[in-house]
Amino acid sequence: MTRVIFNTATTLNGYLADDADSLSWLFDVPGADEAEGGFSGFLEGIGALVMGSTTYEWVVGHEDLVEHPEKWFYPEQPAFVLSSRALPAVSGADIRFRSGEVAAIWDEVRTAAGDRDVWLVGGGDLVGQFADAGHLDEIRVSVAPVTLPSGRPLLPRRIESDRLRLESVRQAGQFAELVYSVRAVR
Repeated sequence: MTRVIFNTATTLNGYLADDADSLSWLFDVPGADEAEGGFSGFLEGIGALVMGSTTYEWVVGHEDLVEHPEKWFYPEQPAFVLSSRALPAVSGADIRFRSGEVAAIWDEVRTAAGDRDVWLVGGGDLVGQFADAGHLDEIRVSVAPVTLPSGRPLLPRRIESDRLRLESVRQAGQFAELVYSVRAVR
């Protein structure tokens, strides 16, 4: 059965990105590469990924993917980008731009994932939309030893403790990885 997983890193005080939508704070953490040691195994279980427009724009700009499409991180998985505006495409990548409600694209995303999982790359509001629609099964958060005075919140939704169950905690270098299962809204 296809699961929907939000796998991300956050600051100690709950921000995904700074006010300029940058993740540079994450790459500055000593041992960040070491902490990503199990990521390739995670990615092998992913059949499709979904990201919001701000996350997509940051990845495309940070990696200069319009000029260097060979650097696209996810050549094996179709990527859905939810946006209400036109965005640049990465040549040769299976990127599917969609707009509207999560419910309207859910069947297409699930079909694209096949018998593997869906990874919600970010941002937090997109993940909140999946949670609201009852399509969020797991949250994996790697908490970094960084604080920011402000930025983009991890998940700008109220999800009560009766919907979240702590499944595991582990240390990965300077990061603490927390895994929660998410129960759908009744």
